[in-house]
Amino acid sequence: MEEKLAELSARIAELEGVGGFTNTMFAETYYYLTIPLMILIHVGFLAYEMGASRNKNVLSSGVKNILAFAFMIPTFYFFGWWVYWGFPTGITFSEGPAGISGAAYASAIAWGWGESAQYMGPNIADQASGVFFGAFAMFAATTASIMSGAVIERIQTVGFVILAIVLGSFAWVVAAAWGWHADGWLVTDFGVHDFGAAGLVHAVAGFFALGVLVNLGPRIGKFNKDGSANHIAGHNMPLTVTGLMLIITGFWGFLMACVIVPGEAWSWFAEIPATIYGTPITLSALAFNILMAIAGGIIGAWIMTRDPFWMMSGALAGIISVASGLDIYYPALAFVIAVSAGVILKPCADWLERRGIDDAVGAVTVHGTIGLYGVVMLGVFASGFPALQGAAGDAPTISLMGQIVGAVVFFALGFIPGYVVSLLLKGMGMLRVPAHAEEAGLDVVKVPAQGYPEGIPASAPPKSQ
Repeated sequence: MEEKLAELSARIAELEGVGGFTNTMFAETYYYLTIPLMILIHVGFLAYEMGASRNKNVLSSGVKNILAFAFMIPTFYFFGWWVYWGFPTGITFSEGPAGISGAAYASAIAWGWGESAQYMGPNIADQASGVFFGAFAMFAATTASIMSGAVIERIQTVGFVILAIVLGSFAWVVAAAWGWHADGWLVTDFGVHDFGAAGLVHAVAGFFALGVLVNLGPRIGKFNKDGSANHIAGHNMPLTVTGLMLIITGFWGFLMACVIVPGEAWSWFAEIPATIYGTPITLSALAFNILMAIAGGIIGAWIMTRDPFWMMSGALAGIISVASGLDIYYPALAFVIAVSAGVILKPCADWLERRGIDDAVGAVTVHGTIGLYGVVMLGVFASGFPALQGAAGDAPTISLMGQIVGAVVFFALGFIPGYVVSLLLKGMGMLRVPAHAEEAGLDVVKVPAQGYPEGIPASAPPKSQ
């Protein structure tokens, strides 16, 4: 009998080991695959921005986007990842209720040297840190790409890289620590809930871009002496629209990476997936709401514009408008919110343009304005839902006031550093290219290659009135 019990115990232990390995391998593979999906976001931004540029600037716009991606990875590795774990409770760097924050905790897991290096390098016993870091690094790169489109055709390359680092490896990371972490003070004190990062990624990046644009100024020929605006068309609308569709494809990976899979030591639960706040979520729920949001945004923008550029921008706006509550919304409600986002998209962009802001691709509106709209809408429609649960204990429920507080903080974390750093760069002559270079085309002066050496003639300047 004892032999049979021992045999049975050994068999159970074997099965538990196999089950544990399966769970670990699934988690590792899950986040590993979100990374190439999110890289599609950057493929999309690359095509989007190159198509939206005049042919004399097409390669310089692409180079800028490539550099944004390249610089995000090492800077997020060397200090951005530490910021996420160190800042949740604010500038005190103290440990929060869940015990996974503060300077000591961040230094133990997020430096590439010392004892924490075991989590930041090829430790084969650690199957989670690298892929989880990789997903967050792609979030960082996304913020830089959002800002990149707004400033095409007149920004200095080095100045842009500096701005991208400040945004992607610091500004949005602070927002994520405060509002996208179980110990984040916006979450624990105000019940801020932003599952799909409408505020802490999109709004922060969009309003960082606005701060830069205030100091960068419009492209030559954009505005007339009476303040009226000229339309400066990109050289390839099909490429731009295709790029927007690739961005939307990549955002399936982005939102997939917002889910915490079950079964690991760092998971919220052993059997069910959860949001980063420990609230329940399923990929099935995401599928319903994302598809309805894409459709709603397109329809809303089509009603207002009939323009394929704004229709595809509407698809992105639709996703962003419901991103905060993708884990809560019923699909019909997600559709209605997304339609409304598509309807207000172009009027908001026009309002900004009338104030002398030259946002070449509408990034401030699509990501900034709609991002904050999405954050606030969750407070309107989901007040009373739990904002946080699980190991960190009780927290305030979602409320309209809490979401408004979050929206204000996200705006400030974007606009203020964008404005201040770009103002400093402007003072040092590192923000904008000289007028003669802008008129000649940045490909001529910045890039040792031609985008279309055998075909498309040089772009004609916009007609002044």
